Amino acid sequence: MMHITGLYAALSALLVVVLAARVMWLRNTGKVGIGTGGNERLARAIRAHANAVEYLPIALLLLLILDLDGSQPWLLHLFGIVLIVGRVLHAIGLSSYAGVSFGRAAGIALTLLVILAMALLLLWKFVVWHAAG
Repeated sequence: MMHITGLYAALSALLVVVLAARVMWLRNTGKVGIGTGGNERLARAIRAHANAVEYLPIALLLLLILDLDGSQPWLLHLFGIVLIVGRVLHAIGLSSYAGVSFGRAAGIALTLLVILAMALLLLWKFVVWHAAG
């Protein structure tokens, strides 16, 4: 049986691959082996990739635990969609502009909101389960 988390893990992996490929392309075209070589566009691409790698694992882990715990499929899809939309918005916003942008702000807000919601739901489920047991 395929768990719903598999879909969002696959989409997350594709996003990470796209962001990594962008970094590699910018390194190649700018002839930069290590660091940024002073290239601001490369620096933003590196941060967009790294930021996705920093936030996706914990979010996907929370989603998987909720999935394995038998949470409602609609709720898992809601969390997954918000996570992916947030990460894509953030990547676009950060890749386009180093300062504050709609994509960057909305992306991190959605990402943190979904991580917080999943963490609180898991805590609530744990308390309810232990109170009943």
